[in-house]
Amino acid sequence: MTGMMYSGQRVALLTQHGKEQVLAPVLDSALGCRIERVTGYDTDLLGTFSRDIPRVGTQLDAARKKARIGMAMSGVPLGLASEGAFGADPFTGMLPWNVELLMFIDDERGLELVGRAHGKANSAHQLVADWNATAAFANQIGFPEHYVVIRPEAEDDPRIRKDIHSWTQLEAAFAWALEQSSNGRVFLEADGRAHANPTRMQNIRLAAEDLVVKLASLCPACGTPGFWIVDRVAGLPCAECSAPTRETRAEVHGCLKCAYRHSREVTDRAYAEASRCDYCNP
Repeated sequence: MTGMMYSGQRVALLTQHGKEQVLAPVLDSALGCRIERVTGYDTDLLGTFSRDIPRVGTQLDAARKKARIGMAMSGVPLGLASEGAFGADPFTGMLPWNVELLMFIDDERGLELVGRAHGKANSAHQLVADWNATAAFANQIGFPEHYVVIRPEAEDDPRIRKDIHSWTQLEAAFAWALEQSSNGRVFLEADGRAHANPTRMQNIRLAAEDLVVKLASLCPACGTPGFWIVDRVAGLPCAECSAPTRETRAEVHGCLKCAYRHSREVTDRAYAEASRCDYCNP
């Protein structure tokens, strides 16, 4: 039903980093729409992973702005844009992590929906002093499929070379950076841009799959896409004492347009572990 809703419609995608390669196959087939890449705007102006241009606002703000720019440039009411972020994993705080947001805007229905995905990131960086260390770093990150960014001296040096995706380019860039460096060090990092980072591109595809699932969930009351979780209710009983815990007992699904809400009990487990109980484990 959702596929019929967007069948044959154009969806503007503002990108200069090849994201249509993973987004179009997922969304076109699931929704029947046509993802159309919009060019003519430098999305790096909204912020870069290499920090030479800082991002203004939140990750969600950036995705929304990209989608709106693409819609304005193409003159269509449907827009799509993704924005990524790198940081530490939410579990141990020790592993590099990538969070991807995929914003879908439907101005005809007044909808704004976000697909999300996260996973391990290829965002390694290292300060080196010789070619052997440079080659070892490149091999570690999966070069040349994953591109390298190079700076002289330190990670915040404004002198920078990007789009390095061959060993010949890497050797030349390393020689340049070492010659420019006053401390005999060269800063290397994995390029975070989508076309230069296959690991990130995979997470963008997963965000598209998440978006498709949400768009396929229609409000039982009015048929609007995006009928999804808006709240969670705590109180899953403890497996030892049956007291209510802070673990989720039910999920509340809500419509983006009307006031309809529906609570669904969690079905993957009937009890919470005693370690999550404030009574058994105060």
